[in-house]
Amino acid sequence: MLQLQFINFNKGSYIVVEGKANSDRFFIIQKGNVQCYKSSGSGIQPFVLGPGDFVGVVPCMSGHLQIETAIAMTDVVAIAVRKDQYTELIEKNTSVALKIIRTFANRMRQMNEMLTKATLNSQSIDSSEQILKVAQFYEKAAKLNISIYAYYQYLKTRPIGPQAEEAKKKFIQLKTRTNAPYFEPTKEMAREYPKDTMIFSEAQSGQDMYIIQSGEVAISKIVDGNEVTLAILHKGDMFGEMALLENKPRSASAIAHSDCKLLVVNLANFNQMVTTQASLIARLTTTLADRLWSMYRQLDNANLKDPIAKMIDMLSLQLEKQKIVIEKLTNKSQQTDLTPKDLVNMCGIPNELQAKAIYDFQNDSHIKMVDGKIFIKDIPELTKQAAFYRKQNQ
Repeated sequence: MLQLQFINFNKGSYIVVEGKANSDRFFIIQKGNVQCYKSSGSGIQPFVLGPGDFVGVVPCMSGHLQIETAIAMTDVVAIAVRKDQYTELIEKNTSVALKIIRTFANRMRQMNEMLTKATLNSQSIDSSEQILKVAQFYEKAAKLNISIYAYYQYLKTRPIGPQAEEAKKKFIQLKTRTNAPYFEPTKEMAREYPKDTMIFSEAQSGQDMYIIQSGEVAISKIVDGNEVTLAILHKGDMFGEMALLENKPRSASAIAHSDCKLLVVNLANFNQMVTTQASLIARLTTTLADRLWSMYRQLDNANLKDPIAKMIDMLSLQLEKQKIVIEKLTNKSQQTDLTPKDLVNMCGIPNELQAKAIYDFQNDSHIKMVDGKIFIKDIPELTKQAAFYRKQNQ
């Protein structure tokens, strides 16, 4: 039987503290108001939560450190929910899970915009013109299977006009030279995408969510002629949930980073999952929490100015995603699957600065190159250096 604990916090009490590891539970506010804020330099403004809102869900469900500090503005009464109680909680009250998931989706959309602005000092716009820019970018990069998909989606939204005529010419020229699958949604629940094909484009409409059965998927954005890789997702990860939950255009593109197999979840299937498959919804909550934690952490990286500092910190972030416990390491070195080019894309380093950044990074004392991939010599030293860069920036 589910037994939840009520906890009283006096006015001025700290409920959670940024950077601390006390994340085995989260809190549902029953009475009172709570102010949340993140350390200076992040760009995230303080905000206030009230009855029915949640505190500490992201670190609890993701298993990472606290991402913000929360202080009781008034006397507060809250319900404490342990992570191992979450599945049982949502079995009895699916509205709790839906509210958490929709809150995550809304915050992720906001974080996407903040990341884009902090990384490239610009913002992308959800419009058909943005889809055209995506198509043109990947055509210039000679990734034609991606480009032709984006041209097709642009023509769906803008079938007439001077730019449409040019897009039609491009589409016809590329059609015989490409093998992009799934220009249109199908009834298939399982789909296969070859490497370097587009699953969906940013600014495109659509309400399907995807679960990766095998392979990898890159989530990226194009702004002012630059590509920012927001995440590289792996087997078991889910993506596309924001469009499904909010019925808004896609906030980023999804591209097959390797040959991949995907399970498709539409709105009807999702609603059925919420009411009948609590364990799957708990897994989705954990997946979204992981991704949102990563976006908070990536925002810290985006605010670093020096390219080498950004690349070292981004490499450290990939280790943090693996939840490596430094103190328990027996082998302090690690071979990665990442190239320096992967890192500069993740950091959003402008094209004109990439060559020098890659050269300087390859000569950094913390890493060496093995078969074109990054080898970390000493994980504790690398993470310590990354923490220094972030502290210095604050």
